[in-house]
Amino acid sequence: MNFPEELKYTSEHEWIRVEGEVAYIGITEHAQNQLGDIVFVDIPTVGEELNAGDVFGTIEVVKTISDLFMPVSGTILEQNEALEEKPELVNQDPYGAGWLIKIEPSADADFSVLLDAKEYKKTINE
Repeated sequence: MNFPEELKYTSEHEWIRVEGEVAYIGITEHAQNQLGDIVFVDIPTVGEELNAGDVFGTIEVVKTISDLFMPVSGTILEQNEALEEKPELVNQDPYGAGWLIKIEPSADADFSVLLDAKEYKKTINE
């Protein structure tokens, strides 16, 4: 299983990658493996400012719907439009083409509570 070192992780299985003033958020390879085939991604919160831990959308698989949680506080700038036509990108490339949202982290966004790759790996192997 893949745990990119440059990412930070949550115990709810989201990842975040900061690039300059924006950050990309998605779900981990472990999460998409556990969920199975993703059939729909719903992110109705574009433009909203949310706090860490808030639900920003849902992922639907054949038998269930799972909430998606903000790793840090910020404003949602954009959702990955490619997922409207191809939600399976989350399964195929969860750390690349399958990203979910792009945010502008708030000034008080706390990245220190996030897990590094080694810490995240320990949480899923317990």
